[in-house]
Amino acid sequence: MVHILRLSIIFPLIFFSLTACLQESLQKGDELMLLSGARQTSIYIPLLEGKKVGLVANHSSFIGSTHLADTLLTLGVDIKRVFAPEHGFRGMADAGEHIKDGIDTISGLQVVSLYGSNRKPNAEDLRDLNVIIFDIQDVGVRFYTFISTLSYVMEAAAEQDIEVIVFDRPNPNGFYIDGPVMEDKYSSFVGLHPVPVVYGMTIGEYGRMVNGEKWLANGINCNLTIIPLKNYDRSELYKLPVKPSPNLPSWQSVYLYPSLCLFEGTIVSVGRGTDFPFTVYGHPRFHLGSFAFIPEPGPGAKHPKLAGEQCYGQNLNGYANHYKEVDSHFNLLWILSACKYIGADSGFFNSYFEKLVGNGKLREQISSGMDQKDIKASWQDDLNTFKAIREKYLLYEDFD
Repeated sequence: MVHILRLSIIFPLIFFSLTACLQESLQKGDELMLLSGARQTSIYIPLLEGKKVGLVANHSSFIGSTHLADTLLTLGVDIKRVFAPEHGFRGMADAGEHIKDGIDTISGLQVVSLYGSNRKPNAEDLRDLNVIIFDIQDVGVRFYTFISTLSYVMEAAAEQDIEVIVFDRPNPNGFYIDGPVMEDKYSSFVGLHPVPVVYGMTIGEYGRMVNGEKWLANGINCNLTIIPLKNYDRSELYKLPVKPSPNLPSWQSVYLYPSLCLFEGTIVSVGRGTDFPFTVYGHPRFHLGSFAFIPEPGPGAKHPKLAGEQCYGQNLNGYANHYKEVDSHFNLLWILSACKYIGADSGFFNSYFEKLVGNGKLREQISSGMDQKDIKASWQDDLNTFKAIREKYLLYEDFD
């Protein structure tokens, strides 16, 4: 009894001291510094006291140089299990690779996959939880699957009457809105909701929109709390301190991702299996290209498209340096030129293309040689409708 009594006195003191030290270190210079939701421990630690916690996180879930899971455990938060999205808890799995359940060797936490046979937590996964924390870096693009994971987590939590707390993070492509709005019949894990390719919202704002627009199954509502960003300016291009996934290793690739990912629905490579994915594109038959590369299997790209073949195309590294000067951030010119040269009738597109773009029109528009200006004009009415919806859920000042 003596040892238990001493621990009962000492542990709260240690916990208080750790919390106070962490908060003090984060508050120095915070007046002007961009702070993620995860860094604002003084706001959310009181919300977790006495709660059994589930954590949806990956390799981007850091506070400074420490993983969020390690920080929360140090602060005495009772984490029951971790839920792993695409690329896994530590972020090293290939795109599209199934993630297995298991034990995280660093923290010892149970890991439940949300990118394998089941992409939505089931009742057994949530049986003993009071709250789920979601903290993953998004890139603001509809076919980047972390917003789908958020939606399924919110849906599962709502069905079990469990609160979801989203630690907001900045959107590196949050300074514009563009692309076709997804049509309902093309809904899939790479696009669940009627939003454009680039939607100009943080992941916290997106969660608010999913709730407010009744996009969860049967129109249910999630008990949702957002820990907001501090000092966030969405009109600025934010360079991520940690690569959000294995094939987006630089801020240049993150910026080019919305445009170049359209090639994933074609026979053209975007450089998976090289040191510069999503900053190049090419194909063996694209002989007009000024750049050549050979995709090879490797970490994060175990089976790259056109592996071992010499691809000719363009190196766009450096293009993002001029992002304030370009007419179109979401650029169709590259896929238009590649399709024209290789030929739409030569199997240029594959069945994945419609899922990526979210409609059945863009393939035909590109194949027919329609120019970028006219293609973009065709989706402006839908964009205006979306912008009116989006405005209701913004937490931060909008860009001009």
